[in-house]
Amino acid sequence: MAQLLFPLLLVALLVPMFLGVRRQKREAANTTSMQENLKVGDQVTTTSGLYGTVVDLDETTVDLEIAEDVVTTWLRAAVREVRVDEAPESAELAPHDEAEAAEPAHPAAETEQPHAAANGAAVEEESVEDTNARLTKE
Repeated sequence: MAQLLFPLLLVALLVPMFLGVRRQKREAANTTSMQENLKVGDQVTTTSGLYGTVVDLDETTVDLEIAEDVVTTWLRAAVREVRVDEAPESAELAPHDEAEAAEPAHPAAETEQPHAAANGAAVEEESVEDTNARLTKE
């Protein structure tokens, strides 16, 4: 009985490990394929979380525009994913949709004062002179 237990235990431990390695290799191949198939205009996310648009490519690097006229150079391996924008909303809203869009989502938000404290009490703005006087006293 003990002779069957050891091989069964080995199989029980090795099969999940083998399947995990296969999945990891498949994901690495998909990532490599995505990085090789980048093209100008793709919107991407880097491994550090930076969003950008591909403006130039070469063998090992990719130039990303991260803001208007701000271009940075990254290794292709730093690209985590190509972002797919959600379907843009219809440009033409139905008449009842326009009325709903014009109304605020929370009617109470209109009545709130712009400088209300978290507890609901009104907060008075302090002038620059009052702030300077208070800070010089302390």
